[in-house]
Amino acid sequence: MTGPAPEPAALRWMEGLVEGIGRGIAWLVFGMAAATGIVVALRYGFDMSAISLQESIGYMHALVILPGLAYALRHDAHVRVDVAYSRMTPRARRWVNLIGHAALLTPTCLTVFLVSLGYVGTSWSILEGSPEVGGIPAVFLLKTLIPVAAALLLLQALALSARAWRDGAASPRGH
Repeated sequence: MTGPAPEPAALRWMEGLVEGIGRGIAWLVFGMAAATGIVVALRYGFDMSAISLQESIGYMHALVILPGLAYALRHDAHVRVDVAYSRMTPRARRWVNLIGHAALLTPTCLTVFLVSLGYVGTSWSILEGSPEVGGIPAVFLLKTLIPVAAALLLLQALALSARAWRDGAASPRGH
């Protein structure tokens, strides 16, 4: 009797990358909470503002949300309209996931990636910074998260599609 086939290295790499990034960026939530507390204390306790600290909260938020999309998909923590999915067999769920990832998510990720390149490129060409005096001079880096997030989400969609295919969605004897 043989066990399950070993995981392909590319699949392990794609999911490992998404997992590592997701776990790493999760720590920024604590940074956002601390920065928000400091901003509030400065504003209401000392009647001071800190534009760069305020903007850093937005940067951290974007760093959590955009790359975090792929992490949420990996852990099936994304929003799903569950009218029939929970009552489906595991094989039917794999088919739904495979078709959804291949026909909907993959083209969306590719479109966002390709369309955002010009937008991000323009921002890089002028090294776009904050419009606020004293703001963070790195809006171009923030905008770079758009194609990065699309690429990570695409990698995770491909990994989940490969897993669904491998685990029997295409097999007549699938679970």
